[in-house]
Amino acid sequence: MAGRRRALIVANGEYDNAGLQRLGSPAADADALAGVLADRAISDFDVSVVRNETAHVVQAEIEDLCAEGGPDDVLLLHFSCHGLKDDSGGLYFAARNTRPDRLRSTAVPAQFVQQCIRQSRSRSIVLLLDCCYGGAFGQGVAVRASGDANVLDSFRGGRGRAVITASNSIEYAFEGARLASDEPARPSVFTSALVEGLRTGEADRDEDGWIALGELYEYLFDRVRERNPKQTPSRDIEMQGELYLAKSRRRRIKPSPIPPDLAAAIGAENPFTRLGAVAELRRRLSSSNLPVAMGAFEALKTMSSTDIEHVAAAASDALSFAVVRVDTPSVRLSAAADSRASGSLRVLGPPVAREVRFEASHSWIVVTEVAGGAELSVTAGDAGVRRGKVVVSGPTGEVVVAVEIEALPVAEPEAVVAEAEPEPAAPEPVAPEPAASEAVVSEPAVSEPAVSEAVAEPVASKLAASEAVVAEPATSEPATSELAAPESATAPEPAVGAVPEPAAAAPGSVVAEQTRRLATDSEPEPVVAAEAQPAAAAPVPVARPATEPAGAMDPVGGFAGVVAIAGAVFAVAGLPLKYRYGYSLTQYRPGMESAVLIVAACALLAGILTLTPRTRSWTGPALLFGTGLAALFGLLRFLGEAIALSQNGDTELKTGYTFALLAHIAWLVAGASALAALRRSPAVALGAGRVRGWPAWVAIGLGVAAATGWIVQLVDLNTYDSSDAGRATAYFLLGALLAVIVPVVAMTLRPSPVGCAVLATGTAGLLGVLAPTFAAVAEESSLALGGQLIAVVALVLLAADTAVLAVRARNQPNGRQS
Repeated sequence: MAGRRRALIVANGEYDNAGLQRLGSPAADADALAGVLADRAISDFDVSVVRNETAHVVQAEIEDLCAEGGPDDVLLLHFSCHGLKDDSGGLYFAARNTRPDRLRSTAVPAQFVQQCIRQSRSRSIVLLLDCCYGGAFGQGVAVRASGDANVLDSFRGGRGRAVITASNSIEYAFEGARLASDEPARPSVFTSALVEGLRTGEADRDEDGWIALGELYEYLFDRVRERNPKQTPSRDIEMQGELYLAKSRRRRIKPSPIPPDLAAAIGAENPFTRLGAVAELRRRLSSSNLPVAMGAFEALKTMSSTDIEHVAAAASDALSFAVVRVDTPSVRLSAAADSRASGSLRVLGPPVAREVRFEASHSWIVVTEVAGGAELSVTAGDAGVRRGKVVVSGPTGEVVVAVEIEALPVAEPEAVVAEAEPEPAAPEPVAPEPAASEAVVSEPAVSEPAVSEAVAEPVASKLAASEAVVAEPATSEPATSELAAPESATAPEPAVGAVPEPAAAAPGSVVAEQTRRLATDSEPEPVVAAEAQPAAAAPVPVARPATEPAGAMDPVGGFAGVVAIAGAVFAVAGLPLKYRYGYSLTQYRPGMESAVLIVAACALLAGILTLTPRTRSWTGPALLFGTGLAALFGLLRFLGEAIALSQNGDTELKTGYTFALLAHIAWLVAGASALAALRRSPAVALGAGRVRGWPAWVAIGLGVAAATGWIVQLVDLNTYDSSDAGRATAYFLLGALLAVIVPVVAMTLRPSPVGCAVLATGTAGLLGVLAPTFAAVAEESSLALGGQLIAVVALVLLAADTAVLAVRARNQPNGRQS
């Protein structure tokens, strides 16, 4: 395409002579065609437009175009006007000053145009005539000529020129707008098809990336006849070789051959080898080398239709990764009548899926291709809703996007009614604030006494050493609830024989304060004795709760331990069994086996500790409760899979699935039973309180950070491949939910050592979630793993923070915990 590319568009729709009907389309023809011809990405012509000029101005422009053309230049001349003939049958093109009775002096003769073309040095001249040359007139349709003329005969002879006309010698060219109305003029049928074929690339029939002149005529013929069967374009081409008028994005991608080793894997007898070939083909499908990607696409299509069921299913799943997809199934707009509104479409998927073209169903939808998608400009009608569509098609499929635009009514101005200003309302009297109903009683100040060793030692040791019983108040609550009561609770009366204390600091208040600190797990504070407290005062006796003998196993805790161990056995035994089709859990759901094994190990350890005498009071049940929380991830994942498959009528879940599901149900039951055992234990006084201390807040923050990382990773995966994201959504969402629940529950439990134990096994379960989430993104070679790395770092730090919390809890007094 050496040399210059020049185009001249002659558009005459306004005429001084009343005998020539005004045309609306030429102005629209000029604008639309000039835009597409001047586009450097399409035709790259240097365009000149002559609008509604007199005959001598038009002739001067035509002569300049042809005379200045070099041998390698491509010249294009487009007429959009009336076509007229004289008495002798000569053809003329109407100008602004044309008089039908003085055609030789006021119109542009076709013979003049023919002479300019013949005398030009250019070997590539294209003449496009959007005029009509027959006497057929239709009611309500503006036409452009009368009489009969053989237009192609006027331009025969010569080399290196081509003539394409909008209609033959016995037809008329239909306009895109009726002149009787005031609506904006639109391009004619012929020119609108010409513009559409060049802009969208639809005229590239052989999909080689170039629009040749012959292809353009074939496209114009089909589209004009489709829109108006009464109009038939004609051509006369006298050129050697092909003349390419424009570039096209409609390029056929020739698939590259599959490498021999991969082809051998595709044809292997072992189905697992063929599954490995599917994974490699999927990787090649995301390549930016389009022939390589198309080769993989064709191979996967063959496997999806010819291989056995589970291999074909894997191939179909891989194919869904490369289908044509857009970011929205429909575009709904609104605008005033005859006004435009804008929208956009974004193409998703790998490079081969984004190699698409756009085709609008109606002329009122204008599609402009941009990087990554297309911009839509949609014109509203006079009233109501217009409905159309845009077809997005590519080598891997197509998708239809519905387009709607509603014409909004024009709001009429409302009359402004002056309103009298309202009189300001009188201020309401303000009632005086009521006095406080309760007076705050201040405690008498006490001077700093000498703290005796007997009173200053922890009350827990006194409770363990004392065997006497304090006289209880008249209430049905057990003594343990009195010890755990808040500071405002009524203190029990002192036992008989106790040394009387001043009212400022009774021994009962000291015991109540110390036991309150044990129940809320606060930092120990020095106990201040009253001035009158003797240094050798006897320890205050406390009642032991009337429960089962110390050391006896709680049947609920024993049940929890046995069920947890049984669940671990079920989980380990089910791993080598078939999960679905002929695959085990490791093969069908990579990474889930790691999550199951980690929870099984926690359940086995916690179950044993729950049955061991030294740790069955709270250590074992607390660890087991955390294991139950961790098991929620697997339980919900397996239940969700069964529900989803049952909706599709699939019953291929095997024994391995049953074992895994039963194991997780057992762990959940064991965790709930362990919580019940903790609440029943008199040695624990299980409760809940607000989060205290920076390590506890750090644990919750790290859990939220891990959840955020998984959500970010899921969003990135959905942007990259929505089909893969749909299959992996359960991993990321359930993991994020568990990452928030475990630290919050653990840090609000009291006493704090119980919360630390719950956090330990819960964090272990969260670390197990990393395996299936990594497996979900491992196949996407070009996917960023920022969110996954955030989750990894957060969980590692959470494990370290759990150790810090355990050390702090061990160094604090823990009451009657064992």
